[in-house]
Order: sequence, then structure tokens, then C-alpha cells
Amino acid sequence: MRAVRLDEYGDVGVLQVREVDIPVPQPDRVVVEVVATSINPGEAGIREGGFDPDRTAAFPMGEGSDLAGRISGLGTGVTGWQVGDEVIGWSGERSAHAQYVAVPASQITARPEQVPWEQAGSLYVAGGTAVAMRDAVTPQQGESVVVTAAAGGVGSILVQLLVSNGVRVLGVAGPDKDDWLRGVGVEPVNRGEDLAGRLRAAAPEGVAAFLDCFGQGYTDLALGLGVPPERVVTIADFEAAGRNGARGVFGHASTTADTLADLAAMIVRGDLVVPIAATYPLDEVRAAYTALAERRTGGKIVLLP
Repeated sequence: MRAVRLDEYGDVGVLQVREVDIPVPQPDRVVVEVVATSINPGEAGIREGGFDPDRTAAFPMGEGSDLAGRISGLGTGVTGWQVGDEVIGWSGERSAHAQYVAVPASQITARPEQVPWEQAGSLYVAGGTAVAMRDAVTPQQGESVVVTAAAGGVGSILVQLLVSNGVRVLGVAGPDKDDWLRGVGVEPVNRGEDLAGRLRAAAPEGVAAFLDCFGQGYTDLALGLGVPPERVVTIADFEAAGRNGARGVFGHASTTADTLADLAAMIVRGDLVVPIAATYPLDEVRAAYTALAERRTGGKIVLLP
């Protein structure tokens, strides 16, 4: 099978697609033939060594967490699943950017046929993070909440979760995302000059919570708007969160198979759409991460092995 591998930390040039053995199903695990697997900024950070300051990782290393596909093998002890079942899940072993991946059976849920493969393969990191960010501030119906990078991979899911909870969402993004944001019930507020003043004008009653998916000073801006620190959440600027008392969230760490099932059910009901910015074949993984690094895409970038 084909799988992404890297032999050292570095830029996209270290990513290689190689022939490796198809995994054999072990006890309590399933092997999934991957149909779709998305890429995420955190994986770029891992590739660059940002999460391994002491350089203790063993190479060669795989890559990728999100996955959707069909079960091709069952280990002993696995019940409730059959070969051919279509599933949504994740790898906790950096191995999803491949044609086949082995994962614990506890890390998959059924894929409803109404959920497109590309969206199914994008739910773990971005969807789980969006759920964790929402839950971190327990938004109340009618509150005004700001989301930055509101049309990005996490933000595009987060704003829809908030809208479905009856929250008034002010979405910070570029003007090219205005139509999409309005289409999902979000009030766009374009990034740029005097953003704080424009947010105050949009929410004269005050901003109740601020959810930052971009970093670069947004938590400081939130505190300047008078948002209580415990209701300022970031997934992109942990240094600032530690300095100013805001909250840093490593969202998908708390994701379960039930989380994915709930998100898939929202897609089926029409309450959630995971926008897909682009798809790439596995062999073009370098190009996919190059596009991701531009931080201009709306929604998720997906690999199709």
C-alpha cells in the first residue's frame, strides 16, 4: 500500500509517499481501507518538530489522524462490525495518511450514507476541536460570541455548532467569506483596521465569549473588549493564553466515537456542513500542505488515497 512517511523533521520536502506493508488486524483492532483523510495545521507542527523539543521521536514516522473508509479486516475480540462496513474514525498513531490504517475498534463509528466521504474524513480533529471549544464556554441562547478564522477548518464547524445552539455569532474572516458565513447564519465582521471598534458596534450589549481559531493577538483583543478571561478560548496562541489568563484548548484530545456520531447526525439532519476547500491524491501531499500553510482556504483540505 501507499503511505506518507518522513525520516526527519522539516518542511513539506521531508514528506514522502512510499510502498509499505498493509497492516494486519490485531486483537480489538480493525483495518480500514481509507477513502478520505484530511490534513490539519497541528500535523504540520508535528512534521516540523514543534511538539518534540528534545528530538526523541523514532523515524521513519507516519502522519495523519482523521479517516473515513471501509473495514477490510477484523482482529480477534472485535464485535459489532463486519468487513465492508463504512466507518468514520481516527488514528492516534499518526498513520491515517495512507491507503490502509489499523485502529482500535473503539475509535470508529458508522458512516451514514448521507455523509459525503470528504466530510466524514474531516470530522475528528476539526470537529472534535470545535465541540471542545463550544463546550469550554457553555454558550447561552441569545449571547453574542465572536469566532476568528470563522470560515477555516475548525471555525467553519464551530460557528455552525453555535448557531444550532441559538447563539448570535460574529464571524471574523476575509470579505470573500461573507456569503458563506451569512449562508450558515453567521454575521460576518471582516478582519482588518479597527476590528475592535467594529465588533463593539456590532455587539453594543457586549461580547459574551471569544473563540480564537487563528492566534496573532486575538486573545488580547478579546480582553480589550471586556470578555472575561475564562470565556476567551484559543487553539492557536497558547503563549498568549498563559500570559493573559485566557484558556488554551487541545480540542480533539477529548473526542470519542460518540462525538463523531453526533457530528455525523448533524450533517444528516442538515444542521452541519463541513466545507471542503480542496481535495488532493495522496501522492500530492506536499502540495496539500503548501496550500494549508497559506491560511487562506475556507474549510478542510482532504487527501483521497
